[in-house]
Amino acid sequence: MPKVSALNMPDVPMGQLPPHLELQRTRVSCDKDAPTHTENVQSAGAYTSVGVDNSLCLDQFRKNFRVTVVRLTEDDMEFDMIGIDPSIANAFRRILISEVPTMAIEKVLIKNSTTLVQDEVLAHRLGLIPIKADPRLFEYTSENDNPNEKNEKNTIVFKLHAKCKRGEPRLPVKSDQLKWLPGGSEFKVEKPSGPDSTPETSPQNTYTNFSCNQDSMPQFANNPIVPKHPDIIISKLGPGQEIELEAHAVKGMGKTHAKWSPVSTAWYRMLPEVVLLQDIEDELAEELVKKCPAKVFDIEDLGKGKKKATVARPRSCTLCRECIREENWEKRVSLRRVKDHFIFTIESSGALPPEELFTEAVKILEEKCERVIAELS
Repeated sequence: MPKVSALNMPDVPMGQLPPHLELQRTRVSCDKDAPTHTENVQSAGAYTSVGVDNSLCLDQFRKNFRVTVVRLTEDDMEFDMIGIDPSIANAFRRILISEVPTMAIEKVLIKNSTTLVQDEVLAHRLGLIPIKADPRLFEYTSENDNPNEKNEKNTIVFKLHAKCKRGEPRLPVKSDQLKWLPGGSEFKVEKPSGPDSTPETSPQNTYTNFSCNQDSMPQFANNPIVPKHPDIIISKLGPGQEIELEAHAVKGMGKTHAKWSPVSTAWYRMLPEVVLLQDIEDELAEELVKKCPAKVFDIEDLGKGKKKATVARPRSCTLCRECIREENWEKRVSLRRVKDHFIFTIESSGALPPEELFTEAVKILEEKCERVIAELS
């Protein structure tokens, strides 16, 4: 048997990586104990010795990058982003959660509340009700709480008045009882006439300063502003209890408070890749199908009583590793993740459709990049 040395080993092909290095560069291997090769190789000269350029190339990025929509409904969206770095995918996720603005109830004026729910808790519950209003049609309010600066361009006003009469059963107060006031606030601003006198109401001044009704504006004429979900329980009134209040919604971002976050959640995961390293037949095939709780594997009938395991639904794999947990199964099944292929899911809270939320996130990221370029130039 000839001795193996560096002198008689085959030459490494120039311009391409050996299969084992290509696998490490593009895949995360999910072994029985822990995942390996999780890091991305960022150095431009990491593979110079074999003639492979690992530097970031814009033309190559344009060639490889693509977005494929898998599922789209009114409230959620699943799509694949292929050919990007994890940092970019994470940037989209963070922007969706904390930087895409929405409208949410910020100030609650309580005229009367005899429920068991404390005023602070009641205001917090109202703030978390998603408002079906396009935030792009509104402006931000100023930091000072001046009623004269709250107008039809930056504030949405709702009123709530519910009462449970004596002798009647408990009355649930739901979000559909929030009535939009297109003309602005109806509560009068109380002004004390002296240090020891009782407050007097000014007949002219309210807590907003609308110059026109919002329902007369073209964007709201056939699109009234309402809570996204009509059946959210705000409180429950017992006999003789009453709630009367006004709620003012303004524009904000999720990084200020979670009530302004436009998504219930936004997350991504790398595309699972399940590879059978050898043919798995008959009893072993049936055992493999039973192992997987996500129903990734299926059985193909080869005829003449022969059965063979196949990977039918690799996208459903959650990498629970039940299929490789027992001895010798790692030699038959390989679990991997594709490093530059992300399955992205957006669940909208209701202010905007999920596809528009992602478009807004792209615009925000673009603006951030432009600011960085402007500061560096």
